[in-house]
Amino acid sequence: MKRVVVCALAGLVAIAFLAAPLTSFAGGTVTGKVTFAGKADKKEFLFSKFPNPKFCPKNPRKDLMDGDKRFLKTIDVGKDGGLKGAVVAITDVEDKAFMDGFKGAEVVAEFCEFLPFSGVVVNTKNFHVENHDADPDDPKSVLGVLHNPHSFVVKGASSATGFNIGLAKKGDKLDKPVTFRGGAEKQGAFFRLQCDQHEFMQSFFLPVSNPHYAVVGDDGSFSITDVPAGKHKLLAWHPFAGKVEIDIDVADGGTANAKLEVKK
Repeated sequence: MKRVVVCALAGLVAIAFLAAPLTSFAGGTVTGKVTFAGKADKKEFLFSKFPNPKFCPKNPRKDLMDGDKRFLKTIDVGKDGGLKGAVVAITDVEDKAFMDGFKGAEVVAEFCEFLPFSGVVVNTKNFHVENHDADPDDPKSVLGVLHNPHSFVVKGASSATGFNIGLAKKGDKLDKPVTFRGGAEKQGAFFRLQCDQHEFMQSFFLPVSNPHYAVVGDDGSFSITDVPAGKHKLLAWHPFAGKVEIDIDVADGGTANAKLEVKK
């Protein structure tokens, strides 16, 4: 009798399993590496030509300076040609829920450097900047080192000011919307931030319309999860090195590997 009951239960379980829909994956994963077919490059500035020439060299990143020289690493190439600071994004998906819920890009001014160097923005959503700098050794800057975040929408050789606001004290912050007009965000425009007090403080942001993006690691590698299955356009972008876009095919629950070489 018990054997009959067990067999009956097993049969019911099998029927239920066949009747139940198979679990679907959330999407696939895109992994890969962005490399640069060229040499590293940088701009040089003299601390002595800008305010706070004694405080700014206190930046713990010693690779950004040499004596009185401050470097802006316009193209920073890592191991095996990895392009540092590149942003990778799926460009053919528009996710309204993501864009509506985007909390804004966040930047801090720290030891006369805007961090991060690169990231993403969403049109009409806020851009946050906070000043973390104060110099206890300078009577004029005890309460704060003056930074003046000045934003630009850059399209080709032209640029237009977004906001231009001084942050005089440590802890001062601004929240202003990013504005790309006339569909500029879909036409290759990007968002640039520069300090009007310290020109070497700069950072750069790619406009996106979905959550399927990544800023590469120091070796140029990246991973983007939950990408909808199907054929997509994958963009690798860098504000100085340029960009490259390729076609990829993402399988549901699978992993697509992409190699993107940026050529200036």
